[in-house]
Amino acid sequence: MSSRLRAAWPLVAVFAVGYLASYLLPTVVGRLSAGLGLAPAQAGLVGSVLLLASSAAGFALASRVERFGPRRLARTGLVLAFAGYGAAAVTSAVPVVVMGVTVGGLGSGTATAVAAAGIAAQRDPHRVSALGLLSVSATAGTLYLTIPRLGGGHTLPFAALAVAALAAWPATRRLDSPGARVSVPGVQGLPGPRASRPPLPHRRSGAVLAAAMLCWAMAQNALWGVSGRIGTTQAGLSEVTVGAVFAVALGAGLCGVVVAGTVGARFGRAVPIGAGTVLIALCVGVSSSARGLAAFAVGEVLWNTFYPVVLSYLIGLAASLDSRGRWAVLVGSASSLGVACGPMAGSLLSAHTGYPGMGLVLCAALLVVAVPMTAVAVHTSGRRPVPVPLPVPAPIRRSTAVAPAVLAEIPVPVAETAPAGSAGTAKVLAS
Repeated sequence: MSSRLRAAWPLVAVFAVGYLASYLLPTVVGRLSAGLGLAPAQAGLVGSVLLLASSAAGFALASRVERFGPRRLARTGLVLAFAGYGAAAVTSAVPVVVMGVTVGGLGSGTATAVAAAGIAAQRDPHRVSALGLLSVSATAGTLYLTIPRLGGGHTLPFAALAVAALAAWPATRRLDSPGARVSVPGVQGLPGPRASRPPLPHRRSGAVLAAAMLCWAMAQNALWGVSGRIGTTQAGLSEVTVGAVFAVALGAGLCGVVVAGTVGARFGRAVPIGAGTVLIALCVGVSSSARGLAAFAVGEVLWNTFYPVVLSYLIGLAASLDSRGRWAVLVGSASSLGVACGPMAGSLLSAHTGYPGMGLVLCAALLVVAVPMTAVAVHTSGRRPVPVPLPVPAPIRRSTAVAPAVLAEIPVPVAETAPAGSAGTAKVLAS
């Protein structure tokens, strides 16, 4: 493993903790209904509260990760996740469970915000996001196979989320701490003023991508929220068979993430995002209209194969819009909001149009959403994350002891091309 990937593993660990709750949402909602006696709609509402809290944390912290510092903020998120999910695991009082879910969701959203901001600053954000998705998919797949064998009740999934937050704590030691220093090439540790926060770049592209991601995630999770019922009621499968299909689908998702990480940006971002979303739309149509094992398995497995591939490129696309990670956090929060609203949308659509009708609506929505997402990818093709500008240093005070020899080693950039009539040279003022 290269040194760059080793350095990114703390971000991968925090990323996995932030995303794990949404990956475990089906089993969390099912266990709340079976273990606490909640109606399916009530259990789904609790799950939506978790994801809404996570999304709210992301929106609130989108431009504040640098201010608070990634290490401090990541640890705060892990503490909130551990305390909230832990409290939900050890009690059967519904109000306490709801409060714990809310606090835990805030922790998950905080961890996701830190990870998204850090991934955006990497030289290869797509590769790091693929590693994060690979980690969370592997963790969720293991838990899906393990939790049913350990007994019923709502305790196990929440305990797993709390333990995952605790396990990621050591990784935060390698996250950069908030700094009051300005990094100047050639001089290490030169004191400087805090960097002023530049305006959010590429507002139009970022806003279009965030809105499209909200709809994209909502359509995905509208199907995910009712997939179990499609398998048991429409396809006529047993719960054991449906569970086995889901396990195979998660394994296929792992393969998809591995392929995405291997291919990287070889085909750009527009082709994987546009073509991948079209393939997802077709899978949604096949799965929602399935009336037997073959069609249901093909739709679910292929859908879960393409979904993380496209998601990894979307994360990389958002990261390319701002190296400070603000668009990555905002787009991720919009996605969480769509995830939260998805199960409700799927239930309403299936109740009014049936599962095949719901599939047609979702398929059409995904095809429409693919257009603006692909357009943003084409518009930003080849763009690296915007470099963070160094602030103009304040005049050096007499009390700041900086040797002239040190100042002489600071490289002064000279414009390669200068506007007509300009001097075109850089001057160094020595006093």
